Amino acid sequence: MKADLKKEIELLEGVTIELNGSTLKVKGPKGEVERNFMHPKIKIISDSNKITLSSDKSTKREKMVLGSFESHIKNMLVGVNESHTYKLKICSGHFPMNVTVSGNEFIIKNFLGESVPRKVNLIEGTKVKVDGTEIVVTSPSKEKAGQMAAKIETLCRITNRDTRIFQDGCYIIHKSGKDM
Repeated sequence: MKADLKKEIELLEGVTIELNGSTLKVKGPKGEVERNFMHPKIKIISDSNKITLSSDKSTKREKMVLGSFESHIKNMLVGVNESHTYKLKICSGHFPMNVTVSGNEFIIKNFLGESVPRKVNLIEGTKVKVDGTEIVVTSPSKEKAGQMAAKIETLCRITNRDTRIFQDGCYIIHKSGKDM
């Protein structure tokens, strides 16, 4: 059954938006996030204090995409007001790991006694901080923060060993908006 859908999202205080075609740019005190919302049947209209998503004669597929757009925009608004944070725990039972952030690289030295350090480049727009046995990843973009946390977690992936015994690595213990 086709129906007309309309959803309104109120802007938070201190947040400005800029809509250029299908690209939405949100600016706030913690940074800015830009995302492209392209769909032929969904219109995005911005007012001074709200964003309106509408679709005429929409099917359940457009309703689903409209809900996804709404969630992405809400995440953008929250991210520019208070950054999205992911926390990882450093677990080293066999060999003491040395975890550092130097410039644009995240480096893990002496992982399971390896002589070659494991490295990953930081995603632009993310900040990574090592605090004792905890790694904190922050970004105004939820996708970038989550992707950086996942890259760090997969950097410590163990192969050719029994994972019940060798549980060394960096593991996500807190996701943005969720407690694990």
